[in-house]
Amino acid sequence: MAKKYLVGIDEVGRGSLVGPVTVAAVFLPQKLPLPRKLGKIPLKDSKKLNFQQREAWFKYFKNNPHIFYALKSISSKIIDKTNISRAANSAGFLALTKLFKQRRVAKRLKSAEIKVFLDGGLYLKGQTRNQKQQKYCPKTIPGHLKIQTIPKADEKIKAVKIASIVAKVHRDRYLIKLHQKYPHYDFHKNKGYGTKKHLKAIKKYGPSEVHRLTFIKKYVKFIKMTSGRSFASFRMTRRVN
Repeated sequence: MAKKYLVGIDEVGRGSLVGPVTVAAVFLPQKLPLPRKLGKIPLKDSKKLNFQQREAWFKYFKNNPHIFYALKSISSKIIDKTNISRAANSAGFLALTKLFKQRRVAKRLKSAEIKVFLDGGLYLKGQTRNQKQQKYCPKTIPGHLKIQTIPKADEKIKAVKIASIVAKVHRDRYLIKLHQKYPHYDFHKNKGYGTKKHLKAIKKYGPSEVHRLTFIKKYVKFIKMTSGRSFASFRMTRRVN
């Protein structure tokens, strides 16, 4: 009898003004017992946990010998050249490919039943959006997969909850490091999102090299009202701090 596994795929950073969109792909046995709580910390979508709670769960996942994961980030420059949806979907496909290339995962794929669940607006290359579920077998990925994109999967499916936490922890750590290089923008607190303090810093210093210029356009009216400077002028004043 074929062994059954789950793959959960989720992204973080879709709405950020800064840095990459990051996708995690997680692989685990379908019947793997997981605690509902870690101490007093419930297993939830990463957005419903604080920094310390996510770090605690991440440590648990990292040390669990039955849970495997891979990450892929797509940079702000590529997001500007394409768009956020394409970047996120590309990161999802690449994270899954990377996951299945791991030796300990690859040896479990032979004659395995694998269900892949993606959160929200994520779709794998070749997946038909109007199909709720389909078989999928690209040349770069071994095995025969059944994939499904489910709205709010990070609230419903354990593998996607895990992926949301893994992706969030990885990206937040990166933004904390970016704060050391670009201290004006408060990245360690806002994680790249458009807080008042962050927008004020953009107005004063211009965008950094890691800002998504196409996303800042959403705030052009705000910037013009407060400073009289245009988005085009910000392009000229980008700097590394």
